[in-house]
Amino acid sequence: MTVGLNTQVRPAVLTDQRQIANLMHISPHIHRHLDWRYPLDWLGTTPFYVLEDQGQVTAALACPPDPPQVAWVRLFANSGKYSLEESWQLLWEAARRDLQHKGHFSAAAIVLQDWFTALLFSSGFSSSQSIVMLERDEENPLAASLPAGLAIRGMLQYDLPSVAEVDASAFDLLWQNSQPSLEKAYPQAALASVAELDGQIVGYQISTRNPLGAHLARLAVRPEVQGHGVGLALVADLIRQAGLRGMSRLTVNTQSDNAVSLALYQRAGFHETGERYPVYVQQIP
Repeated sequence: MTVGLNTQVRPAVLTDQRQIANLMHISPHIHRHLDWRYPLDWLGTTPFYVLEDQGQVTAALACPPDPPQVAWVRLFANSGKYSLEESWQLLWEAARRDLQHKGHFSAAAIVLQDWFTALLFSSGFSSSQSIVMLERDEENPLAASLPAGLAIRGMLQYDLPSVAEVDASAFDLLWQNSQPSLEKAYPQAALASVAELDGQIVGYQISTRNPLGAHLARLAVRPEVQGHGVGLALVADLIRQAGLRGMSRLTVNTQSDNAVSLALYQRAGFHETGERYPVYVQQIP
């Protein structure tokens, strides 16, 4: 690996913000995780490393754990000063050592661009599943009766601790949204609602707006009430609310091996778009 004598890998600090923002703007190759947070929001957390050459940041990599024990690759950007392979290997090795010192982690990345696949594969990541994209472009409402005792209402700020508990119960650790992440998501939501059963929150959805309609960013239901129509009721309410706001086209994504979720969305009138994005994972002991 041929790097300059004045090149170093070091932790990113807050004063790097301007250089990293510029790097993200000019980088011919950039990976950004599908996240509620802007990559620079992670400055001050670890692992977040930069490759610096004569005082200039030429590459950056961020993969701070959230939720605990899960380190998604949230940012990788390279200026082209050094090759993708060189920059990635230098930064990933520093990040991997950092994670090893902290404990056991699952490192993961969603591949949105083909060039990223080879980098992950060369570092010991392996494909585990895919993200499947679906859409619903019908204007017709979805007929779904509320299960007995269930009520759906708008989500409020003080619901977030209960919403985080629902999320943790509904998903494997790799796919959980922590409460801090949900606190970032809530203000960005165009539509957010909770399902209550006998006064207890048992499900929720958060959706964002886009130029073509709305995106169902998150849907979760407690395992003990799954299969009783709670998820379908939340989706039906979302479709109705979105329609009232002129958002007739809805999109959603889920894991390729989540048969329950895929069946729910297909029942609600969603169909696959053909877009699939592989998920690569590496266990760091």
